[in-house]
Amino acid sequence: MRFGSKLAVGLVLALIALPAFADLPQHVPQDKAFGFQPPATEVARQIQAFHNNWLLPIISVILAFVTGLLLYIFVRFNRKANPEPAQFSHNTLIEVVWTLIPVLILVVIAVPSFRLLYLEDEIPEADLTVKAIGAQWYWDYEYTDPAGDPDKTITYSSILLEKEDAIAAGKPWLLGVDSPMVVPAGKIVRVIVTAADVLHAFAVPAFGVKIDAVPGRLNEIWFKVDEPGIYYGQCSELCGSRHAYMPIEVHVLPQADYDAWFAKTQAEYATYHALDGVKLASAK
Repeated sequence: MRFGSKLAVGLVLALIALPAFADLPQHVPQDKAFGFQPPATEVARQIQAFHNNWLLPIISVILAFVTGLLLYIFVRFNRKANPEPAQFSHNTLIEVVWTLIPVLILVVIAVPSFRLLYLEDEIPEADLTVKAIGAQWYWDYEYTDPAGDPDKTITYSSILLEKEDAIAAGKPWLLGVDSPMVVPAGKIVRVIVTAADVLHAFAVPAFGVKIDAVPGRLNEIWFKVDEPGIYYGQCSELCGSRHAYMPIEVHVLPQADYDAWFAKTQAEYATYHALDGVKLASAK
């Protein structure tokens, strides 16, 4: 009954929300694209800068050096060019060098890496907190009333759209959902992530966020998106046979539009919650 109630609420909320979201630009992964998705948050920008400006040049130099060294060994020390091998097994200088250089490389990588990890892990004071609950195979989103009224808490399910429904709504199939997560632009959003059954993972590449959803445990991430739009992610944990059908759709709205959505959704949720209570009472 709980699932049926939330599913009905989700479908109704989707119908309510569609007109308000019609003009939002969709940031969709491109077919055969190479590299990262365009970053939408400071964390995502820092992740990509760390990869492009630090890791990629370092590993490229290492790859070129090791490849050149191997080619030199093949040519200089093959059996034909060097029929009589040298009779030694140690070289102190070389052993010191090949120990110290990797340590120094790791130290160089560690400095920006720790700075990035701190940025991801240290959550600023949030303007909004959303609870994301992974289930087989959909997401539940829970919004607490800003005034602290528990009776006005919104909880709804976000379920994959069938192919024909996704096409009709102008959404990408396997990424579009009936009831997306909705957040305000330019605000710090904290997402508390957990699971109802098995391991899931909440991941939105454009935000630079990915964290496990573990039953009985609360993990948290944060993001701040300045540009309104529609962003997509997926469950990134192998959570069962329909793992590939558990997308994440996030609508980032201007503050005024978000406030209107929240008020309207809260009123509709309260109405359907009350009707569901009447049905339960009648059944008894």
